[in-house]
Amino acid sequence: MLCTRLLVLFLVATLSAIVEAEAPNIILVTVDTTRADHMGFLGCAGGITPNLDVVARQGIVFERAYSQAPLTPVSHATIFTGTYPQFHTVTDFGHPLPSLLPSVPEILQKSGYHTAAFIGSLVLDPKANMAPGFDRGFDYFDAGFHQKHGPGEDRYHSIERRAGDVVAHTIAWMKRNPKAPFFIWVHLYDPHAPYDPPAPFDTKFKDAYDGEIAYADASLGKLFDYLRQRGLYDRALIAVMSDHGESLGAHGESMHGIFLYDETIRVPLLFKLPGELLAGRRVTSQVRLVDVAPTLLSMLGLPLPRTFQGESLVGRMKSAQENTADLPAFAETEYPHRAFGWSVLRSMRTGKYLFVRAPKRELYDQGRDPRAEHNLATASPAVTDTLQSQLDDFRDKTASFHDASDKQALNSQQTENLAALGYAGSTPSGASPDPLKGDDPKDKIQVSNLLHEGMIAVEDGRYGEAIPILQHVLGESPLISAAQLQLGVALARVRRFPEAIPALRNAVQMIPDSTQAQYELALALYETGAWQESAPYFEFVAKKRPKFPDAQYSLAAVYARIQRVPEAIELLQGVLQQEPEHFRANLLLGRIYTLQGRPEDAVPYLRQAVASEPRNAEAHSFLAEAYNQVGNEAGAIGERSRADALKHETRTSPD
Repeated sequence: MLCTRLLVLFLVATLSAIVEAEAPNIILVTVDTTRADHMGFLGCAGGITPNLDVVARQGIVFERAYSQAPLTPVSHATIFTGTYPQFHTVTDFGHPLPSLLPSVPEILQKSGYHTAAFIGSLVLDPKANMAPGFDRGFDYFDAGFHQKHGPGEDRYHSIERRAGDVVAHTIAWMKRNPKAPFFIWVHLYDPHAPYDPPAPFDTKFKDAYDGEIAYADASLGKLFDYLRQRGLYDRALIAVMSDHGESLGAHGESMHGIFLYDETIRVPLLFKLPGELLAGRRVTSQVRLVDVAPTLLSMLGLPLPRTFQGESLVGRMKSAQENTADLPAFAETEYPHRAFGWSVLRSMRTGKYLFVRAPKRELYDQGRDPRAEHNLATASPAVTDTLQSQLDDFRDKTASFHDASDKQALNSQQTENLAALGYAGSTPSGASPDPLKGDDPKDKIQVSNLLHEGMIAVEDGRYGEAIPILQHVLGESPLISAAQLQLGVALARVRRFPEAIPALRNAVQMIPDSTQAQYELALALYETGAWQESAPYFEFVAKKRPKFPDAQYSLAAVYARIQRVPEAIELLQGVLQQEPEHFRANLLLGRIYTLQGRPEDAVPYLRQAVASEPRNAEAHSFLAEAYNQVGNEAGAIGERSRADALKHETRTSPD
């Protein structure tokens, strides 16, 4: 196994006293959407993070660390590649990590490390096409998320995984793979909206957001305890950080993705070194997440790729000087432009200033105005012009050779996945091709807040709450396709189909390749009796999603209604090959055979329908009729009796 220059002696001794030793195990933890000022080791007095506070006391804390983007995949790409968003080009959800760009997992894997990742959300799942290329360099990548299959499936078994489960998966892998050295990435999604901590964290803290952080901390405590029990904790290198923060109403933003103020860009960052070297050290100078990758590789004595744009923080860890110069911190977000057609935002923290490049420029004195409440841009035009020139020059020099126009639009699967997570997924029609053009997000932030709130309400099945919220969004911004689609879905779920159809038509017109929009429109048309009109939309979805049984069934149901029965039978047989217990496909195919005078063929399918949903009166009634035709009088009487009993229960049960 490859030996490296052990960071322990590298940091404690002088550079001339470096010795050779075994490579340490590395655990890199990213806690999604976590603000720095909600960490105990960064001054929060709420007792939220006792386990991380212990690790912080045993390591080095960076008090002023900044993310380069307020979006999960963008920030994680920066963490792992040591490059800025404009260089690695993962500037939005679903953008692939370039295959030729060196990354920490890949470098460590080639250096002899066993590598594994344990992910908390669909948003970082490469197999779901949400983070293509992020599994590169990992021997094992634990994700496997999917959209909810129905109202009976909760979000924690579909689009995200609670921290306790992520940690349990991590420990299980470690038990199966005891060989060292290992590099493990643990990603916890819990502090991300909707805030829904499990008991007792749901009532123990002042708000649910803090409860989510506390639950994530407690789960990490179990991981650290396991490492201690195995004798692995003391000699491990542990790095903990967040990808970005959360606004929680600051500057009018409810969550994140739009603004670049400290609430969403300042993040916790700490390193615990083997043997608790430099324990208790606190670095007060400004650093960035782009510095994490070069820092890790420097501590291991590995060469830094020429692509790295961050700086190693090893020197700052060693230095006891308080006046170490700040590193300029750049950040940007393209989400306002891609999701809403507004201007992108870019920022630079340098010297005492925070500068935000927006249609209405912003300048803040961070020393006197840490909450960024007093915009000095108008009063200090010379400083503002200078910083804008510096920011533009910096971004140009750190951009990759890839033309921004080459970026692919999100496909329908990615758009649907984002909707499940509460994000808008496609550019509004009419948006300017120039990302610096468009409305200032400051003037439109309530539209973003309401859209995200409405989309999460739809995902959680709170359709009555979602409808007026989404109607308000569309009153302000009718060209947001995500709002049109989600409003149509919400209205359809409460069976207001005539109202749903116009919104769904708008969505199909705006995003014609969206299988969800076409499918929801087809269902709404079908429910209103417009069977012939619904057929082309069902056909589109069935062709696009040949392994989606419900789409094939729906098209078969339409064909049966419009006298295309042979095609309906063929589709239903295909559905049952994929899913033999599919209730509606068995019911419809059995009913068709009965009506065709083929009761012997019908009976097996109707029996399966009854077995799949034994409390469905219609299934028992159809089976009774088929039994009657084949001469099974006793069976027919029994099934008819069960059907009548179920109908009576339905009539008499309180609703």
